[in-house]
Amino acid sequence: MAATAAAVVVAAALGGGLLLLARRLWPAAAAGKGSATAAAAALCRMEGKTVIITGANSGLGRAAAAELLRRRARVIMACRDPARAEEAARELRAEMGLSSRERGGGRGELVVRQLDLASLGSVRRFCQQVLQEESRLDVLINNAGIFQCPYMKTEDGFEMQFGVNHLGHFLLTNLLLGLLKSSAPSRIVVVSSKLYKYGEINFDDLNSELNYNKSFAYSRSKLANILFTRELARRLENTGVTVNVLHPGIVRTNLGRHIHIPLLAKPLFNLVSWAFFKTPLEGAQTSIYLASSPEVEGVSGKYFGNCKEEQLLPNAMDDLVARKLWDISEVMVGLLK
Repeated sequence: MAATAAAVVVAAALGGGLLLLARRLWPAAAAGKGSATAAAAALCRMEGKTVIITGANSGLGRAAAAELLRRRARVIMACRDPARAEEAARELRAEMGLSSRERGGGRGELVVRQLDLASLGSVRRFCQQVLQEESRLDVLINNAGIFQCPYMKTEDGFEMQFGVNHLGHFLLTNLLLGLLKSSAPSRIVVVSSKLYKYGEINFDDLNSELNYNKSFAYSRSKLANILFTRELARRLENTGVTVNVLHPGIVRTNLGRHIHIPLLAKPLFNLVSWAFFKTPLEGAQTSIYLASSPEVEGVSGKYFGNCKEEQLLPNAMDDLVARKLWDISEVMVGLLK
């Protein structure tokens, strides 16, 4: 009996190990991480197009920046930490064989600009610089985010996750709408999360001063991303500017730096994440697709995952809540007094 039990354990461990290996070596076939549509998007050239990506120095943003640069776009990396952004830019230029001074020439271009979404003043300064220096803006990718942090506030006194993930991008997008419209057809891409399903917009406590749960606060900010996208799409009808929102899936990035994992559990977590989580490049495929693919030309106000349109839950489809959130957000960021 003991020998039989041992054999079962060994067989299970071997089978599990082979499954993990298969999922990592053949992710598209095993877990649907890739797609023919994403592969087709990889062929889309972006010469002459300017793209802004927030949080582009690491994770999904860096992967998207690399791929769009490879498609010969002019990519503006909008990042909170200029030193880390410059380091990432140097690495990307080296990968692409670009010099730091190269402009255009059909080979793509990478530019670093400082943007702290936790500061409305920084957002305004960034946009002022863009409007002064850029003649066009073809794609804005609202990618940066903060995930399940302890309770803290932005420079302007907003709960950090709501302030960065929603309000910072809300102001950024509104201040750049004029340039996006004059560059039409142009696109806005918003990175949300499947965790929006647990979110609720509590207009009596948007700043989480009465009650704070870091998980629910993150879900609320991601729900706000979707409601913002749907309301913005309504407002942008017939302008030539489209806006769509996506979830990237579960991705191995530094977004979870505020999550505490017990020391003894880290080896198992690392193994599971290696086997089952997407790489940043895999996770960025839908952002790249929405930014570049002709398949979504003219498509607006939709929710995507794995480069395909997906259905939203009722909490993300309430147009009255979306409009009220928009109106309150305008006041919160100072667009309306």
